[in-house]
Amino acid sequence: MNRLNNNILQDYAGPARLPAYDRSAISPGIVHIGIGAFHRAHQAAYIDDRLGEEPGWGIIGASLRRSDMRNALMPQDYLYTLAVRHGEETKARIIGSVTDILYAPPGNRPVIEAIAAPSTRIVTLTVTEKAYCRNPATGDLDFDHPDIKADLKNSDGAQSVPGLLYAALSMRRRNGQSPITLLSCDNLPDNGGTLARVVTQFARERDPALARWIEDNFAFPASMVDRIVPATTDADRDAIEALSGYVDAWPVVTEPFSQWVVEDRFAAGRPALELAGVIMTDDVGPFEAMKLKMLNGSHSALAYLGVEAGYVTVADAVADPVLARFLDAMMRDEIIPTLTVPDVDLGAYAKALLERFSNTVLKHRTMQIAMDGSQKIPQRLLGTIRDRMAKGLPHQRLDLAVAAWIRHLCGRDGAGNRYEIDDPMARQLSEIAGRTLPDVLALGNAVLDLQPVFGDLSDNARFRDAVLAQLRILFEEGAVTAMAAVR
Repeated sequence: MNRLNNNILQDYAGPARLPAYDRSAISPGIVHIGIGAFHRAHQAAYIDDRLGEEPGWGIIGASLRRSDMRNALMPQDYLYTLAVRHGEETKARIIGSVTDILYAPPGNRPVIEAIAAPSTRIVTLTVTEKAYCRNPATGDLDFDHPDIKADLKNSDGAQSVPGLLYAALSMRRRNGQSPITLLSCDNLPDNGGTLARVVTQFARERDPALARWIEDNFAFPASMVDRIVPATTDADRDAIEALSGYVDAWPVVTEPFSQWVVEDRFAAGRPALELAGVIMTDDVGPFEAMKLKMLNGSHSALAYLGVEAGYVTVADAVADPVLARFLDAMMRDEIIPTLTVPDVDLGAYAKALLERFSNTVLKHRTMQIAMDGSQKIPQRLLGTIRDRMAKGLPHQRLDLAVAAWIRHLCGRDGAGNRYEIDDPMARQLSEIAGRTLPDVLALGNAVLDLQPVFGDLSDNARFRDAVLAQLRILFEEGAVTAMAAVR
């Protein structure tokens, strides 16, 4: 069977929808850092919808840590299949918006040069929370991060995202190039402001004049992205090959739902994203808070409680009526009262989330969501807890979700099955677990003492006592009992 590439597009008559434009006419205008499954199912698909009318917005992808995506897609001319699954139905389309993928550690010079190129007008990012190298409790750049320390001393490349962007913007300035837009698409509160902060803080250490140029001229719009995209499996590859009639080394599988909300603030033009279904707005904040607190917050709670209960996938976990009722009550009773989103029925949104979680064909693994908890829970859970505290409102279910993350750090589920902790703080967290267990309260207190994660909540005795009480139940009676006991 033929491998997907430009040549097969000429005579292809299968069910996959082809790009609605001539790929030879496409030129890059966007550099995307972090070209994983989510970007290829989300932003790249929106851009693909516009290339027929606006061919100058092709995407150069960049991977800073791994070469496997480039190795898989380069023989395919960077084409790949986007498969949308719902129930028994799969709709496939071939995405052609990615024109190249760069992978060039340790210095990432080709990525820096691509961002500094005159044709580049937008840089987008999906690099996950940890790649911003910031203190998750304060949002400021972590100058003790080893990659930041290395990049501050390096004048010939960079390995961190803030260091790489500094190097690229410095090159633009030296070359007389105009300012551009840097658009974060990661799950962070005020992601645009966060990106601006870490880049300018890094620049201020190296070149204060460049920092002022960035602050005065570049755009860092906020955005909110929403689509569930599980990791691609070999079974997915086989199914898409059987459906499409060609071999695709790395397709991407997703759900029908997709949303992108973007602050309409750009320094060097933009494609007409609104014509592809993007919500362009002056204020992303309410949408961002809704998504971070409701989807991401409930996703994390589901993951940690689901792993402890032995559930491998999100759909399996939410099929448990106790867990489904817990998530529904957490969203409706504890999260929604902290939100105000214009023209959005938050109750209907909560119902829709549970329906999306129950999509059995996606096979979204709970362990995939559980990774990087030290970076995720400050935004997804702790912010809502602070909002509840400020109003004197209870937050028992949110406390249980935090306790479930701490329980997760022991590296064993409720049945005793072992797993690895995947987290930027994994070494420190595993050391705490190894040193304190089987003393559950000692484990909980040691984790709650971590100021980079919990900030001021480390010193809140009522919060600490509530989490420790839930943690004891989780260890002694399990996740199902703990969820059922919350009223």
